[in-house]
Amino acid sequence: MKQAKAPILRSRTYLYLTEFFAGMAVMAVELGASRLLAPYFSSSQIVWTIIIATIMIAMALGNVYGGRSADRDPDPDRLYRRLLIAAVWIAAIPLLGRYVILGVSGLLVFAVSHNLLVIAAFLACMVIFVFPCFLLGTVTPSLVKYAVDSLDDSGRTVGNLNAFNTVGSIIGTFLPTFVTIPAVGTAVTFLIFSGVILVLALVYFISRRARAAGCIIAAVLFALCAALGSGSRFAFWEEDLTYEGESVYNYLQVRETEDDVTLSTNVLFGVQSILAKDGRLSGMYYDYAMAAPVMARAGGCPAEEKVLVLGMGSGTYAHQCTAYLPSLEVTGVEIDSRITDLARRYFDLPEEAAVITYDGRAYLAAVEEKYDVILVDAYQDITIPFQMSSVEFFRLVKEHLNPGGVMVVNMNMRTGDEKGINGYLQDTIASVFPWVTTVDVPRYTNRELFAADAAPDTAAFRKALEELSAPLEGDDRRELTGFLTAVWDRLTDYEPGGRLLTDDRAPVELLGMRAIDVLIADELAYYRAQGPGALVDLLG
Repeated sequence: MKQAKAPILRSRTYLYLTEFFAGMAVMAVELGASRLLAPYFSSSQIVWTIIIATIMIAMALGNVYGGRSADRDPDPDRLYRRLLIAAVWIAAIPLLGRYVILGVSGLLVFAVSHNLLVIAAFLACMVIFVFPCFLLGTVTPSLVKYAVDSLDDSGRTVGNLNAFNTVGSIIGTFLPTFVTIPAVGTAVTFLIFSGVILVLALVYFISRRARAAGCIIAAVLFALCAALGSGSRFAFWEEDLTYEGESVYNYLQVRETEDDVTLSTNVLFGVQSILAKDGRLSGMYYDYAMAAPVMARAGGCPAEEKVLVLGMGSGTYAHQCTAYLPSLEVTGVEIDSRITDLARRYFDLPEEAAVITYDGRAYLAAVEEKYDVILVDAYQDITIPFQMSSVEFFRLVKEHLNPGGVMVVNMNMRTGDEKGINGYLQDTIASVFPWVTTVDVPRYTNRELFAADAAPDTAAFRKALEELSAPLEGDDRRELTGFLTAVWDRLTDYEPGGRLLTDDRAPVELLGMRAIDVLIADELAYYRAQGPGALVDLLG
């Protein structure tokens, strides 16, 4: 039987609407999946590959099942029952998804030694997203069965259904990214699109005056998920967060203690910025990076140096430069305006520090201005933008440096493996800059890299340090000169190899995964030795 029995399906309008909103929901779920997984596994190309592959597998299986089911029993009730179930499942994702992610990750900690993040992301994605996307995948073949009356108009009908699905998918791509996620967050985004699917199914059954009990159960479950899950937090085990929210680009978390303020853009890999409240040197990477203006001055740059920060973040480097080297003029580029807002609010980012909301490489390509120091601080743990790690990018940086200018790069994920991601970055930079030197930050996985056309000598460095620190008095001056002198003495000139990253070939995600594998193994060695009972300590 091809002609639908329900009055609401006597015209094809409702079938087209079903196709439209199903396509919209699939894309919204896919984008929501990326935001749900990113705080735990990053938003790298690898994670996106896992998401896309998982959902495509689910959709393909749904297509096969939906076609066979419609041939076997062409009753539209079966399709709209599946939509009821899919709607409730998607609505439950904000409430339960984070527990699934941490549960899967916690179990794998004790079972997997390599590729932990990849395997955990894949299994979590399978558990959370395969079933609802499988159900949504049954929509198109089922609707074809109900909508095609004869072979005379089958091509037009199938084409219209696919067009409605595609248009819905397009809208479902733009709405979460530019409207719902920035405005109301990931959890509510899942609820909005699951609610649309729920309404589609409810309207169908109400028109049929059928399945009242099932409709009531689905509506109640949806309401419970909305009430309990709309305020779900990524770091649900944290109790004293100063701020938790989302932007177009990131999950954001600010924590404040008596001693410092920290910014995290994920919940599993530590922090991205720390501001010490006492204003003293903290021994963090941004203190080490203050050697760059001194090197630039020693190389012949003027006293009134211009500093550009690509990846301004919370502005800790600008804050330190303003406090200790007040003659510097600092400009920052930060793609996420929400981070800049947090920097002004919580991290004492000076008002005189200008921040441009833009991609770092795109900014360099758009301006002709030159700088004495350029800090590249755009690598957030495993998330390393390939376009800011290539030979072409570092050439662009060099073009924007004045004679004697210095580039400083904050690299993380230091593992001791010089053939890993940092080895590739160092070789790539060394192919552009004749002088490359590095210093490791104790107690952290950061490595600061300095690059220039020529190495300043020790006497010039010490003289420049005395001149730049002259505005300081007493302990502040002694602290700064002592610290940066120690940094200079610990520098190790880099001997380049031949491993280059280019715009055409920059496998930073795979290299980063290998590095994070090593770091996770080191961090979890204690918990693995203690056994599953130590998982409580790990999360607490």
